[in-house]
Amino acid sequence: MKNYLDLLGRVLISLLFLLNGYFKVINYDGTLEWMESYGVPGIFLTPAIILEIAAPILVIIGYKTKIAAGLLAIFCLTTAFVFHTDFSNQMQTISFLKNIGLAGGFLIIVVNGSKKFSIDNKK
Repeated sequence: MKNYLDLLGRVLISLLFLLNGYFKVINYDGTLEWMESYGVPGIFLTPAIILEIAAPILVIIGYKTKIAAGLLAIFCLTTAFVFHTDFSNQMQTISFLKNIGLAGGFLIIVVNGSKKFSIDNKK
C-alpha cells in the first residue's frame, strides 16, 4: 500500500507546478509583467517555466526524484520569500505558508526518495 501512496503523493504534490507552468506559458506576458513588478528580471521566467514543467514530471515518474524534488523545494522557498512576504495581506500569508509547506513535502521526498513505482527503483 505504501508504494501506491508514495506514487499518489508524488502526483498530488506535483500537479500544482505542472498547472502553474502551463498557465505561465499561456499567459506569458501577464506573468512577465507580474514578476517584473516585484523587481525580478524577466529573464528568469523561461527557466521557471521549464522547472515547473520538467521537475514535476520527473517527480511523478520517479526519475532523478531526489534532485527534482530538491530543486522544487528551493523554488518554493525562493518564491515564498520573493513574492509572498506582505503578511498584512491574508492571501499573501496563505501563499507564503503554502510554499513553505510544499517545500517541506519536497524535502521529505529528497530524504526518502521514491518507492517501487518509479524509474529510479527499476532493477
